[in-house]
Amino acid sequence: MWWNTDTITATNFVLCVVIVLLGITVYAKKKVAMPLLVGIAFGLFGISHLANLLGFAQAWESSLVVIRTLGYLTVIYALFRLALAPYAKT
Repeated sequence: MWWNTDTITATNFVLCVVIVLLGITVYAKKKVAMPLLVGIAFGLFGISHLANLLGFAQAWESSLVVIRTLGYLTVIYALFRLALAPYAKT
């Protein structure tokens, strides 16, 4: 079932690219940081998916753990920022 994994990874990569582009677009229009932070996080996840698609996942395993962790930490930071300043422009 290798084709399912590649299809899923390719779909995840494309969706990450869409989310990055939407995050940048919304930030440019509204000057709100939350969409940009989400876009950055999904950009990091997209790097991980691209490495898998290109066959670098095993060689870059340690780096991909760091990249994915940074993605999750970016989402956590964005949500804490929103929670601590709910009425501020975030």
